[in-house]
Amino acid sequence: MDLLEDAPGSNAHEFTVSELSGAVKRSLEDQFGRVRVRGEIGRVSRPSSGHLYFDLKDDRSVLAAVTWKGQAAKLAQRPEEGMEVIATGRITTFPGQSKYQLIVDQIEPAGLGALMAMLEKRRQALAAEGLFDEGRKRPLPALPRVIGVVTSPSGAVIRDILHRLRERFPTRVVIWPVAVQGEGCAPQVAAAIRGFNDLAVGGPIPRPDLLIVARGGGSLEDLWGFNEEAVVRAAAESRIPLISAVGHETDTTLIDFASYRRAPTPTAAAEMAVPVLADLAARLAESQARLTRCATVHVERPRQRLRDLARALGRPAALTEGARQRLDLWAGRLDPALQGLIRARRHQLAVRPMPVALLRRFMDGKGHTLHRLEHRLDAAATRRLERRRDRMTALQERLDASLARVMATTRRAITVQDQRLADLSRRLDLAVQRAVRSRNDALQRVDRMRQSLGHEETLKRGFVIVRGPEDSVITSIEDARHHARLELQFANDQKLPVRPEGAPPRQSRKPRQPEQKSLF
Repeated sequence: MDLLEDAPGSNAHEFTVSELSGAVKRSLEDQFGRVRVRGEIGRVSRPSSGHLYFDLKDDRSVLAAVTWKGQAAKLAQRPEEGMEVIATGRITTFPGQSKYQLIVDQIEPAGLGALMAMLEKRRQALAAEGLFDEGRKRPLPALPRVIGVVTSPSGAVIRDILHRLRERFPTRVVIWPVAVQGEGCAPQVAAAIRGFNDLAVGGPIPRPDLLIVARGGGSLEDLWGFNEEAVVRAAAESRIPLISAVGHETDTTLIDFASYRRAPTPTAAAEMAVPVLADLAARLAESQARLTRCATVHVERPRQRLRDLARALGRPAALTEGARQRLDLWAGRLDPALQGLIRARRHQLAVRPMPVALLRRFMDGKGHTLHRLEHRLDAAATRRLERRRDRMTALQERLDASLARVMATTRRAITVQDQRLADLSRRLDLAVQRAVRSRNDALQRVDRMRQSLGHEETLKRGFVIVRGPEDSVITSIEDARHHARLELQFANDQKLPVRPEGAPPRQSRKPRQPEQKSLF
């Protein structure tokens, strides 16, 4: 029956709204099970639920499209307004608003031209925000102690970088493994750049002085993860200088504009990061030689100037010859003059003796002077002793502080050694326990194998062991007939003597021994 047939009269079937909507939905989904639609993305809505709502349009029509939350996270290309794409999905209806829509599970750009147009539009928008300004970029460190590399750990790129660093200037490298292609590329690269910047200085993981984001060459689609806005913003916000080495020399991505330096290849990035050790040693040797020459000239030039001035002054001895001669002349005349003065004073004292009071005043004056000098000497000695004491106290305090620092350093070293020793002891105990458990398990396996393969288990299944004289094992009926007496061994070590059929008669006992009755 045609659902849209308008049957006149009261015999026409009446549909409910839900029945009619369901019939339209089934008819539309049956006719268009899975389709590919090419168009330009119009309005894009990203509500808090995580679903994506957008429009696909051309010059005449508009088609509503939706991508559910679970599938939106897997899209290789995020829908943006103005993009020309090819959307793959299924047509269905939304009865709540009486409209049909496309449930999209895959989006791909409609050709390289659309990608380039979108890339140029994104570049202009980010450049307008100042993320590509040269003024915010700092110079690279001359000798980085730690280099952080954001790349895939399994590719040839990391091997090339490590090989080049080892050749030029061996340094420490910390690798942050990421996916360099596909859906997880952009969020992982952005998280790696921010993770390196968030590392604490002096922490267990060293904070790099330089970052390298590297990837080998590829198509525009392969390198698209490095054109994502999240990666560009992370590179622009990086406080650590960053070198971009994505693709070959002809490849250009947006991270190249935001990074501090762009390297044409990953190998060139390693060459940019560190100098050549041999060249650095040669430059250092040349600088040392220049410094030695400058120091020599700085000392030799004043010495030569002094020699020149000394030649202009003449002989120093010639300046003092006249004074020395006058001293010799006066020295010869000094002795007679002193003797004459002594005689004159003695004669004067004999003629007019010195009064006792005058002599006592002279002695008192000298005594006072001597007493004053004694007090000054005591004060000077006290001050000198105090200065010595203060100096010794200061030296003792410095010595105590040095001893305290040495003791603290020694105590820390002992604590570290104790911790390492305790850690090694724990590891040794665990290793011994694992070895003992391993040997015990192996022994138990061998014992179980021995028990399963041993004759005791065979006896428990109803078999017996036939033994002859001297516990020899009988394996055939011919051997059994040659023995007069046999012994059967059962499980639990139970034994039963028997006499085989057709066995030779028993030999007679010795005459002197009492006769024994046989069990048979």
